[in-house]
Amino acid sequence: MFTPIQILKDKFGYQSFRFNQEEIINTILRQQDAFVLMPTGGGKSLCYQIPALIFPGLTVVISPLIALMKDQVDALRINGIKASYLNSSLSSEESSEVYNELKRGELKLLYIAPERLFNNNEQFMFFLKSLRVALFAIDEAHCISHWGHDFRPEYRMLSSLKKEFPAVPIVALTATADKLTRDDILNKLQLNQARVFISSFNRPNIHYNILPKRGMYDELTTYLETHHDDSGIIYVLSRNSTETLAQKLTHDGFSAVPYHAGLTNECRKKNQDLFVKDEVKIIVATIAFGMGINKSNVRFVIHADLPKNIESYYQETGRAGRDGLKSEAILYYSGGDVIKLKKFAMVEGNPEQSRIMLRKLSQMASLCESNTCRRKTILNYFGEEAPDVCGSCDSCLSSREKFDGTIIAQKALSAVARLESRFGLTYVIDFLRGSKSEKIKEVHKNLTTYGIGGDISKDDWFRYFQDLISLGYLKQTGSEYPILALTEKSPAVLQGKESVFLVKTISKKEISFSEKPYEKELFNELKIVRNNWARQENVPSYIIFSDATLLELATYLPQTEEDIKKISGFGEVKLAKYGQPFLKVVTTYCTKHQLASRISEKIPKRERRTKAERVVETDTKIISYNLFKDKKTILEIATIRGLSPATIESHLAFYIQSGKLKVTELVSEDKIPQIVSAIKKYGHYLLTPLKEVLGEEVSYGEIRAVINHLKYTN
Repeated sequence: MFTPIQILKDKFGYQSFRFNQEEIINTILRQQDAFVLMPTGGGKSLCYQIPALIFPGLTVVISPLIALMKDQVDALRINGIKASYLNSSLSSEESSEVYNELKRGELKLLYIAPERLFNNNEQFMFFLKSLRVALFAIDEAHCISHWGHDFRPEYRMLSSLKKEFPAVPIVALTATADKLTRDDILNKLQLNQARVFISSFNRPNIHYNILPKRGMYDELTTYLETHHDDSGIIYVLSRNSTETLAQKLTHDGFSAVPYHAGLTNECRKKNQDLFVKDEVKIIVATIAFGMGINKSNVRFVIHADLPKNIESYYQETGRAGRDGLKSEAILYYSGGDVIKLKKFAMVEGNPEQSRIMLRKLSQMASLCESNTCRRKTILNYFGEEAPDVCGSCDSCLSSREKFDGTIIAQKALSAVARLESRFGLTYVIDFLRGSKSEKIKEVHKNLTTYGIGGDISKDDWFRYFQDLISLGYLKQTGSEYPILALTEKSPAVLQGKESVFLVKTISKKEISFSEKPYEKELFNELKIVRNNWARQENVPSYIIFSDATLLELATYLPQTEEDIKKISGFGEVKLAKYGQPFLKVVTTYCTKHQLASRISEKIPKRERRTKAERVVETDTKIISYNLFKDKKTILEIATIRGLSPATIESHLAFYIQSGKLKVTELVSEDKIPQIVSAIKKYGHYLLTPLKEVLGEEVSYGEIRAVINHLKYTN
């Protein structure tokens, strides 16, 4: 019998597993249920495709989108794997042939939509019972949860699978789910004994950039001018906006088409095929409508309108760079978008769900408005620890300088006070700037603070207010229409007893990505060869090979068939079919340019859970340590320093590993045994699974403190 690693190499052309794929596969092979949360492009599909090739019988994959099914099946067939799908895109003759293949036991994987399972009095379910079903894989599992960002009622019917097929293991997979959604998925699918696998949410190849929406179109076209040859997705809020923006871009010389649920099936399919096959470079799509594509060479995702929550933003930006190459996520933000989206967040007759949706929208707005690292904010949202600086988002790449903003703060706080803490951010800023708008009440125009901030731009005022909120000098209350209010820290500033330091953005640093030098001319030649094969096979070009595979060819310059086997993506079927044509392009290019092979420089990737970074003492840690030794609490230190309590905890945990602090100074003695027990059982590489097990009573800082204590004592 073939082993998982043999199948990975021979069928899919990869040399090693990523994240926790191998452990997930082994769990499924032991007939255990599993829940898999893995980032987009992380290789979720292999977690069930490899067991499908080992199990005798059929693996049924439940997928919500027709295009996604076709993509997956095309990719499997190219690799010589027997797979098919059943959906409305097939003719009756084509559907009959799939049924016959199933009866003959010829298929290893069948992709199907959830409604197909249960339509016509569950006839297909009865049919499945006549087959040897080995595994159910539920893709996009977040669709089953009301708390998920893409809830689909038909997914709720999947709760009966466990009852109808009690002996068949189920694996539920998603790229995006917070703890509330994860718990709901497990509950709805009745996966009471499932092993839960949570991989890192980090997508290090994606650069995050959030920009003001004012002047967006000019900014957008300037960006697209420099990315003419790249594929990208632009998300907008309404169907009308997709068509308007696509037409405008086309008129201005860009290759763009719209994509939304209101188009005819034929038009939508045509536009998607043009994009998938690289015949059109840009697709403009509604935020609410799932694309369902597996296109690996999307180099940028642009949000012209605000997503309704961080889950949606994460998943949509995750459609960029699935091949692991550098990609960009750009969002144009306006506070007006938050107001527009609030009506979509309200769920009639369900105040609890409305409250949660409004909170999620508020967290999305906070991501856009804060000065902190975007990547850290996203990862923290999903319960994952992250450094304060990632070095590849607009916040981290901006040079920021603090200045004495006490007078600005006094103007802002005075305005809020004179308006009796009854108005929102936009109104207060317009009031400060002396707006002549009829929205400003006449009685307010007679106040002494009206217009005292007219020398500061609206954008700058907006940033200063966000700073004042994050520093605790102001707060926002209310969820649907938040208003600004003073805090207990406000009087000291208004009375001149306390200075306030605000942040001024100076300049943007150049975005830097590290990559090996490659032959760009060869890379382009390989793209042409790939596109020719794709047209011949009538599949998207990335199904033949991803850009990442072509980049490896253009970097390591293989000269023999043995060399090319070391390039990711060349499984046995693809090697036999495409090996020589692609090898010939590389060797011809090398002969012409007198280049030697660099294959010896290719070191096989070994994915580790987390490689421990070299931890060193820094000035910021010393300050936190000294304040702690001066009997200040973690919360007091965080307030004094303008940092989060979690950051202060991480500073202090360093001194446990070095022996300067005792673990009992940060963690109560009664918590230590349970934390130690969890660490011994689950390891210390990822904090998120430990936090899941230990619950709300134990903080990430306490977990890290105990880990460092164990390192010190061992």
